[in-house]
Amino acid sequence: MENIEQFIKGCKTFGLKDGDIFQPADLYECQNMSQVLLALFAVGTVSQKNGYTGPAIGTKMATANPRNFPEEVMKQGDTIIGQQMCSYKGATQHGMNIGKNRNIID
Repeated sequence: MENIEQFIKGCKTFGLKDGDIFQPADLYECQNMSQVLLALFAVGTVSQKNGYTGPAIGTKMATANPRNFPEEVMKQGDTIIGQQMCSYKGATQHGMNIGKNRNIID
C-alpha cells in the first residue's frame, strides 16, 4: 500500500492531473482497475511530453503550431460567406427524413 502511495506522489510531481490519478484502494483491492489503466496511459502521455522517445503507451500531446498569415490573406477571408452562415443555397435540412415521423394526433 505504501508503494502505491509513493507511485501516486511521483505521478503528481511528474505532472499528471488530479483527474488522471487513482486512489490506492483502486489498485490494492482491485476496485477500479479502469482508473488505474487510465493513470498508466496518462503516465505514458506525460513522459512523451517530457522528452521520452522510447516505446510508450497513451496518446501524444499536441505541440504548438502557430500560424502567421499576411494581412492580405486575412482580409480575403472577410469577404467569403460560408455555407452555414444564413445562406439558403446549399447546406440546408430541406427534405431530410431521419427516423420515424412523430404523429401528434392519434
